[in-house]
Amino acid sequence: MSALLETLRQKAAEHRLRVSATLPLPENADLPGRVSLAMLSPDEPAFWPAFTQSPEWQDGNPDPMDRWSTRILTSLAEETGGTTVFPFGGPPYFPFYSSALRSGAVWPSPVTLLADSVMGLFVSFRGGIAYSEALPALDVANPCPTCAQPCTTACPISALTPEGYDVPRCRAYIATPEGAPCLTQGCAVRRACPVSAGRRLPEQSAWHMEQFK
Repeated sequence: MSALLETLRQKAAEHRLRVSATLPLPENADLPGRVSLAMLSPDEPAFWPAFTQSPEWQDGNPDPMDRWSTRILTSLAEETGGTTVFPFGGPPYFPFYSSALRSGAVWPSPVTLLADSVMGLFVSFRGGIAYSEALPALDVANPCPTCAQPCTTACPISALTPEGYDVPRCRAYIATPEGAPCLTQGCAVRRACPVSAGRRLPEQSAWHMEQFK
């Protein structure tokens, strides 16, 4: 175990975050002197109660989670000698989707959404910290190949299937009374993932779905 990675894990845990992926940075990453990246995700379900106590949530201003992520990850980077990157604030945007796949700790699910061994289809990233020291790869296993894959048939209107994602159809559906369960409890496809079960609180999913619609 890398001492740097262990330190980052411990400090991230104080904010209900976890290191969900590590990977070498490509030469064209435009982060001079940095050779590796640690990607940080909410450690759910403990994350939401902690986040909603933050000043960013309570001040009533827009984009509370992005502002919280900027403050917390910047502080973590300063404490551990790294440089932050975020999946928001662009364009240009740092390529989190492709970086997650390159890490070997996150995989494309049968419905193309990202999945990992902790959060299943609820995996998400609040940002990353790049370092001048190489970080070891995480030792995790892909849960999808041995799964019954209920995600492939969970969407009540077949807007999200192995064939693709019809975003307009999804948005239209959650605006109807029939779509209320997806709006208030979270995407039925994500909830169908056995790894996801019990990991995300319904109130957090409801908030994310409100931003999405």
